[in-house]
Amino acid sequence: MLQNSKWLNGLLQLIVVMSLAGCNAAIDIDKALEGYLKGPAKIYRHSLGGAPSSLDPLNSATLYANYIVINIYDTLFRYKYLARPYEIVPNLAVAMPEVSEDGLTYIIKIKKGVFYADSPAFPNGIGREVIAEDLIYSIKRHFDVVNRSQGSWLWDGKIVGLNEWKEAGSNYSDVIAGLKTLDSHTIKITLIAPYPQLIHTFAQGFSAFVPHEAVKHYGRELSVHPVGSGPFKMLRYESSNYALMIRNIKYREEPIDLEFEGYDPILHKKYGIDKIAGKSPPLVDALKIDFIKESASKWASFNKGNEINFTGVPVEQVEKILSQKQPKPILTPEMAEKYHMFNTTETGFVHTDFNMRDPLIGYNDDPVRDKRNKLLRCAIRSAFDWKERNDVFYSGIAVTFPGIIPPVVPEYDPELSNSSTLRNLDEAKRLMLEGGWTTDNVPSLVYGGVASVATRQMYEQFRGWMKDIGYPEEKVIFDSYASFGDFNKAVKQAKIMIFGMGWGLDYPDAQNTLQLFYGPFGAPGSNSSNYNNPEYNRLYEQTSTMQPSTERTQLYREMNNMVIDDCVTISGLSRENIFLWHKNVVSFTDAQIVGGFHLKFVDMLDEETK
Repeated sequence: MLQNSKWLNGLLQLIVVMSLAGCNAAIDIDKALEGYLKGPAKIYRHSLGGAPSSLDPLNSATLYANYIVINIYDTLFRYKYLARPYEIVPNLAVAMPEVSEDGLTYIIKIKKGVFYADSPAFPNGIGREVIAEDLIYSIKRHFDVVNRSQGSWLWDGKIVGLNEWKEAGSNYSDVIAGLKTLDSHTIKITLIAPYPQLIHTFAQGFSAFVPHEAVKHYGRELSVHPVGSGPFKMLRYESSNYALMIRNIKYREEPIDLEFEGYDPILHKKYGIDKIAGKSPPLVDALKIDFIKESASKWASFNKGNEINFTGVPVEQVEKILSQKQPKPILTPEMAEKYHMFNTTETGFVHTDFNMRDPLIGYNDDPVRDKRNKLLRCAIRSAFDWKERNDVFYSGIAVTFPGIIPPVVPEYDPELSNSSTLRNLDEAKRLMLEGGWTTDNVPSLVYGGVASVATRQMYEQFRGWMKDIGYPEEKVIFDSYASFGDFNKAVKQAKIMIFGMGWGLDYPDAQNTLQLFYGPFGAPGSNSSNYNNPEYNRLYEQTSTMQPSTERTQLYREMNNMVIDDCVTISGLSRENIFLWHKNVVSFTDAQIVGGFHLKFVDMLDEETK
């Protein structure tokens, strides 16, 4: 995401949940929608576990931002709504790209007659047609020297002339050799070396088509005034509370072909998916997404029956709503009568990183202290108790694994030793002793996270584990942030010593997780740990041009072992997500690779069609 790219706070549940919308909130929505909707309206209320820090595609690095960005803006490609394994398909593109035999040239045609939503940014407030030059402009923005893009890593060092354009001062009138238009609706991209993941980058919010008029009109305020050609149009945005969107009446007519989308009647018919066949997205008139951190509030709202429509199941409710947890979750008869359920292992993982730029815990110019810091990191990892973390926060049904290649990708190694995920207090104490660490000379551990109940509980659990290896309580400090945006900003500025993170894969390839530890992608890029191992970097660069193969998989696994051996992160755990939604909602949710793309397919049934 990815950072999909997409960064997540590992101290918050990586699940999509519906908003807390009480009576007053409902009245506010009705008032806001007056004059925009005619007759009975379908309003779908969604929610996220945190607020976006920006809605500018430049910085759509979190799940929260990306969810909204890909519904306001357009991308060249998307993923099929229902197909698993995931399949990438054209979105704004007419077809999949024409690729040269050497893998260096891509020719992509975009659809004609696609228009941006009306906005004051355009002359007379009328949105113009989307053209190929808009993509070139949008990519250039990521490499503009005045911008602090969080998405430039997707194309950094990949496209001929792009980095040189940045170094020359980012003059938008200058032509980039590797980014050209062949006509108003055809783009030619020339790569420095083969980049097998290129088309997947064009399914991320970072790659959204942004009109230059909107950037000129809103400037930095584009982060709260998005203007795109996607299925929805922003009506009202309160950055800490909610986003209220309405159907983009200019959105292209594209009737849903369920067979194309991967429809399986055995899996999908029970959710009413057959009812959307032939309809053109978006299927609801308005979409409201609330930003709510606390799972208890979401759960209470969901169970009222007349507020939110969809929720992830909080850990404290799992035992109550399931008649069986293993080997497959099954709802109690009472819950099954009221709600739909779907469960899946996340395509991603949570992990706790050390900031390697912090000389107290990471790299240090003094080689002796550098070695001692590594021993300290390894000791902390050995004291970490993944089983307890899983039982307390993830209902004991999550999957732990060693390193940074999660079980959902084909490069995962099921034979790899899991010793780095097992608690071993004797080993932790031995490492502390070898490093010469005592209660008097250990550095204070600053553990950063969002100010939520769950985050605080995770910190207290962590502090308890550190106490078990002789760490003084007063030397394990909680660094609290008011919002996920504030937390993520501090991470991107390398200000936090130890922090929990989560990553949802942008595409099903281990390269997408390995890039999280590639040195040149250090903060403010996707490598929040700021790990910088020359050999790891070399192998990353070598594999970045390789097609999937046994050789590439072996190199990926070598890189995974380097991260484990250097004790850069405490990893990892893939959560089992359990989703519930009311039976008047037609949906097959995906909080992961399809992500926010699924929202345009959501429909609401009236009483007669339920």
